[in-house]
Formats: sequence, C-alpha cells, structure tokens
Amino acid sequence: MATETTPPITLSVVNPQGQPVGTVEVDPAELGGKINKQLLHEVVLMYLANQRAGTHSTLRRGEVAGSTKKLFRQKGTGNARVGTRRSNKRKGGGTAKGPKPRDYEYHLPRKAVQGATRMAILSKLKDNETVVIDGLKLADIKTKAVADVLKTLQLSDKTCLIGLGKSDIDAKQTIYHSARNIRGMTVLPAAQFNAYQVLRPKRLVLTKAALQELCKNAKWK
Repeated sequence: MATETTPPITLSVVNPQGQPVGTVEVDPAELGGKINKQLLHEVVLMYLANQRAGTHSTLRRGEVAGSTKKLFRQKGTGNARVGTRRSNKRKGGGTAKGPKPRDYEYHLPRKAVQGATRMAILSKLKDNETVVIDGLKLADIKTKAVADVLKTLQLSDKTCLIGLGKSDIDAKQTIYHSARNIRGMTVLPAAQFNAYQVLRPKRLVLTKAALQELCKNAKWK
C-alpha cells in the first residue's frame, strides 16, 4: 500500500528591506506532517490554565461579619421564615459555593506538548502566516529600527512572534530590548517556542537561523 506524501512547502526569503533574496523548501514531515486540532486545543488550554493565579476568594457565611442569631422567631410574626444575617439570601451575607484559592496547573505528556508545538509551526507555514528573513541585526537598541523593519514587511498592524536561532544570540538582547515596547511583539529563541506562543500572534517572523533550527533539512535556493 502506497503511503501518502505531502508536498514540500515553499517559502520566500526576504531581507530586512523587504527585497526577496531566495526561497526555502520545508518538508512537512519534519514538523509531524499533519495537524491535530484537538491536540492543539488541549495544549493551548493547558498553557492558559497554567497562567491563572488562582487567588480568587469569596467570603462564605461562616466568614462574613454578623451575628449567628436567628433574626426573629419562626412563627407568629406574619413574615417569611429567615435564618441568620449571614445567610447568602440576604444583602451582606456570605456567598454560596463561591470560589476559593486553588491551583489550576496541570501538565500533558511531554511528547504531546512537543508534537503540538511542531503542529503549530506547521499550521503557520501552511496558512502563509510566516515571514522568513535572512538576518536581523541592529547596531544599537532602538525601537524605531524594529518598527521600520515591521513596516517594510507590512506587519505594523499585526501581532508578531520573532524567532531567533542560536547564531542570532549576539543580536538577541539588542532585538529584544528594541522590540519590547512595541505592542503585540514577542521575541524568543526558536528553542523556547511552544504551541500557545506560536498560535497566538497573527504572524510568525523567523530568521534564517531559526528556521534551520526548526527544520534541519530545509532546502535553501
């Protein structure tokens, strides 16, 4: 029985001035070859849950101020029967079954999380939401320099994740400090990608080194 083959994905490579300088072919098999939306959903929920502080707290009837004495006798007053002033039925009373501090953190299997990260990257490649740049270096820490590059690449109005490779380590701090004041902009080494961080922004901007790190057998032309 013949196995189904997925055609390679061809991406255009540009320089910081937006000029095309070549192309690159990525084999989807290196990123898992398929996208499991249910797994992506579960992994994103895990990351969102792990970000929750869990410090919410309400006062229950045993914790609010007020007497525990019954407000008036059960019968003979003509009023509806009532309990204490702390009842959740009365203004200023306790909350019935309200939230208390708790830990929302949980973890899925490591291989499932790693697979979801590859699927998230593959989805960005397939949906043409990835920009590959041959290099990104700044002489000084200047927000305007990064803003100008984004404007040239027509990404000024979109949230972006800029991925850097190991060979970009010298430029990492300069790029990070230059981009941190731009709304919706995140800078991360490719080795620290996760599914939530890849899927959240509208565009994924990868340097040549970052793409080589993610897809080791990418073919550059």
